Amino acid sequence: MTGVAVSLSSPSPTRAIVLDIEGTTTPVEFVYQVLFPFARTHAAAFLQRESESAACRAAIDQLRAEQARDPEQHLQPPARMPDYVLWLIDRDRKSRGLKALQGLIWQEGFRSGELRGLVYPDVPRALERWRAKGIDIYIYSSGSVLAQQLLFGSTEYGDLTKFLKGHFDTAVGPKSSANSYRHIAEQLEIAPPQILFVSDVAAELDAAHDAGLRVALCVRPGSAPVDGRMYPVVASFDEVVD
Repeated sequence: MTGVAVSLSSPSPTRAIVLDIEGTTTPVEFVYQVLFPFARTHAAAFLQRESESAACRAAIDQLRAEQARDPEQHLQPPARMPDYVLWLIDRDRKSRGLKALQGLIWQEGFRSGELRGLVYPDVPRALERWRAKGIDIYIYSSGSVLAQQLLFGSTEYGDLTKFLKGHFDTAVGPKSSANSYRHIAEQLEIAPPQILFVSDVAAELDAAHDAGLRVALCVRPGSAPVDGRMYPVVASFDEVVD
């Protein structure tokens, strides 16, 4: 597939753009080779040190509830919380409790300077261009809202959160469910055809399309091939034009 220009002009003018992160605004390698290993390395110490804080306790409560349901899926997770967290990380489970905990751990890394947000070079100029046109920009990721804010707030291009109107995580629903995108449109109070969703995952685009959103498939270097979809394809946000 090769990138083609995706126009913001349509019978229903684009009022909002919703962006995926991993493989869309940010290289997949940054997530799997930097963020996940950082959380894995620091999880046990963080749990021991912060287990009584309100934010950490809320994440632990979510994790305990998920852990209690695992046997229903014929799973036998570790009993100790630090071991359970590593077990979830190793399986890349889209766990709300895990995502909340990872966000808290990454917060310490970003504050200390050990971590810094990473985006593709076309992202900041596209965000600025879209906002200048009066288009609202949102992020929808399986990572927590906190993690999203940390990433976009600390890039080499500066704090990009100033261009973002808001954030969604899996609290709104799974990214492969059409209802999640219906909920987003309802919360934004924008008709679905006036929202453009950009992602590198075909199942997410299918769900957004089923909910009535306009969609574009983002194909970055190293992206897994996607066949059988007729969605517009972009290799850079520069191809999302006026």
